[in-house]
Amino acid sequence: MRLTLYTDYAMRVLLHLSAHEDRLTSINEIADAYGISRNHLMKVVQNLSGAGLVAASRGRNGGLRLGRPADHIRLGDVVRQTEEGFTLVDCSQCRIATACTLPKVLNEATQAFLAVLDRYTVRDLLERRIEMKALFGAPLAPRGRPAPALCDGPTS
Repeated sequence: MRLTLYTDYAMRVLLHLSAHEDRLTSINEIADAYGISRNHLMKVVQNLSGAGLVAASRGRNGGLRLGRPADHIRLGDVVRQTEEGFTLVDCSQCRIATACTLPKVLNEATQAFLAVLDRYTVRDLLERRIEMKALFGAPLAPRGRPAPALCDGPTS
């Protein structure tokens, strides 16, 4: 299963807000911290705000913060909120659809994937909070380049 860049950005927003839970944070700050588009983040933050995962206040002294404690935001809930659907194959036009059990197996795999994510919270991702906060202040590649995913996967 592959998650969208939208979900990646949602996780980044939540991680940043959790790492800076002692103060309000702006979309610009998060965009600068990751070197990603402010416009993309605005859409993500609006979605997370609508789900109660982020609280936004407007005005000169406004900003963003987590909508609930980091240990109450399950990663599975974030993925469910930000991903469009979990149907891995479209069997509607397949000749053998009535007899095939592949959709059942793929659905079971998807549920197992989400069940693992449900065991973890945003707080669990911040075991190394001090190091993460320091990295948010580190210089990034010039803006305009696509932001790499949070994790590029296993290295060999």
